[in-house]
Amino acid sequence: MRIAYAQLQQEFARVLHKNGLTPERAARCATIFAENSLVGVASHGLNRFPGLIEFIHKGYVDPNAMCEQVAGLGAWEQWDGGLGVGPLNAYACTERAMALAKTHGIGCVGLRNTNHWMRGGYYGWQAAQAGFALLSWTNTKPNVPAWGATDCHVGNNPLVLAVPRDDGPVVLDMAMSQFSFGRMETAQRAGQTLPVPGGYDAAGNLTQEPGAILAANRALPIGYWKGSGLAMLLDLVAVLLSGGLATHQIGQQVTEYGVSQVFIAFDVTQAGGAAFVNQAVEGVIADLHTATPIDAASAVLYPGERASQTRADNLANSIPVDPTIWARVQAM
Repeated sequence: MRIAYAQLQQEFARVLHKNGLTPERAARCATIFAENSLVGVASHGLNRFPGLIEFIHKGYVDPNAMCEQVAGLGAWEQWDGGLGVGPLNAYACTERAMALAKTHGIGCVGLRNTNHWMRGGYYGWQAAQAGFALLSWTNTKPNVPAWGATDCHVGNNPLVLAVPRDDGPVVLDMAMSQFSFGRMETAQRAGQTLPVPGGYDAAGNLTQEPGAILAANRALPIGYWKGSGLAMLLDLVAVLLSGGLATHQIGQQVTEYGVSQVFIAFDVTQAGGAAFVNQAVEGVIADLHTATPIDAASAVLYPGERASQTRADNLANSIPVDPTIWARVQAM
């Protein structure tokens, strides 16, 4: 089943407004959710939308809360999200980090007491399309075992890196688990296996079966011990820059809310100019595209290239949706 982007966005906005958001904020949040499905990340678009509404009903998300600055330290500021709508808080803090970068060359916003930002890559595109580079990440509840452990004590702490480019930005959006939980849930729903092992089953065996990994709660960190260590340090730096909760503290709550996030923007045009930035990025991409693919039928892509291709296809042909989840949203 395929739904046009505009229809998806309008339906999200209707439901969000009905659940307490002002028309302007509902439209902004709906655009983020619709864009996530448009680029092929339904796990943080349509499929995740009912979960946000559920969190509003349960009081974990305050639809009226606005993030506010609580400390100013030059190019580094701390903000409090007030347990507001995660994507709106992340959008606002990305905008603020860019404003700081215009003044200082670099701008850092540590955001505490916020909620799930959905697809972190959205904010990388937001910054890069405005001409900025962005480094951003969030902590999560404990959902990945540290290397050498069987139980979860670190988060998969998604990380975003983005740089501007005239012909579409380069954006890396990755979790510290080999596969994001949204990707595994989507694969499980579709009855698919993962292309490479993504975690352990209940017997401790590496497996490509997403359902077995989710049931055992043993996702594999990227790069084994390296991903485990990086996840821990991302958590620590997020706490220090935002003054918010750490992964282990989030895990003591009934569910995941009140997370800590970091948004660091760079005005990369200040040093060498916009022409230099685009020339440098194009040079790297041109070299990558000369790589010999393992499969002659598959191209070697830069981070964000597949998203751009999917976006163009879905704008032309409408967005594939799960009919059951779409019906749930329409009934809200």
